[in-house]
Amino acid sequence: MRMFASDLDRTLIYSNKALADFGQTGEKNLIGAERKDGREVAFMTNEGLLMLKRVSAQMLFVPVTTRTYEQYKRIFIFQDDQLNIPYTVTSNGANIHYHGKPLEEWSGIVRKRLKAECALLEEMMDRSQSLELNGKIKTAENLFFYYILNEHITTAAKEEIVRLTESYGWRISLQGRKLYFMPNPICKGEAVKFIKNREEIKIVFGAGDSVLDHDFLKFCDFPYVPNHGELAANPALSHPYLISNNIGAAAGEEILNDVLNNIKERV
Repeated sequence: MRMFASDLDRTLIYSNKALADFGQTGEKNLIGAERKDGREVAFMTNEGLLMLKRVSAQMLFVPVTTRTYEQYKRIFIFQDDQLNIPYTVTSNGANIHYHGKPLEEWSGIVRKRLKAECALLEEMMDRSQSLELNGKIKTAENLFFYYILNEHITTAAKEEIVRLTESYGWRISLQGRKLYFMPNPICKGEAVKFIKNREEIKIVFGAGDSVLDHDFLKFCDFPYVPNHGELAANPALSHPYLISNNIGAAAGEEILNDVLNNIKERV
C-alpha cells in the first residue's frame, strides 16, 4: 500500500497573500479551495485538484498541516466525495483525526512526551517576550504559538531565537510572516510514521515547503519540495529532496503531476 502525505498551505493550496508573493493573483486557472466568512481565501489550480483526486483514488492521501482541525475544515474541496481522506494530521502532528474523530491513542502519546521532553507553553511564551519581536502573538489549541510579524527578522535575530528555543526543547519555523514556535514532541514526522505503521504502508510520497515538513519528508521514498519554500532555501536539509521547477500554485500542480507519473512507473 502507498501513501501521499502532504502539507497544505504554500504546498497544495495558496492564500491571496501567497499568490501575491508569487505574482499569481487573478490567474484564470485558479479555483477556490478554502472558504472563510463567506469568502474564498485560498486557492489551487483546477488541474491540480483533478490530479489530487486521481492520486487519492490510487493511494492513501493524508493532509499534514500546522492548522488546527477547525482551520483545516474550512478547506471545502476536501469534502468532495471524489477525495478519499480517512486520516488528517493537524496542529503540526499533535492531533490525528480518523474519519473525523480524534485518535486518542495518538493524543496520549503526544501528551506524555510534552510533559517529559520540553518546557511548558506558558514558559516558552514568556521567554519569547525577551526577543522583542514586532508582531501579534497567537496560540494554537494550547499546544504551540506563533507571531504574525510586522517586519522581517534579521539572520542574526533568527539565530538568537534558534539558540533560545533549542535550549528549552522547542524549535522555530518562519513561513511568510508567521514565525512558529513548536515544542519538539509536536512533530509531523512522528504522526505520519504512526499512520504508516497502522496501515502497513510500504511506499510514502511526501510534499512540504517548510522546515517543519522536514520531520516527515526525511523518511519519504519520494520527498517533494516547492521551489519557493523555506526548505528549498536550506540546502543542508533539502539536498536529497525533489525540488520543483515552478513556484506558487504551479509548483503544487507540478508535484502532483510527478507523483502520478511515479505511480504509473510502478504499476
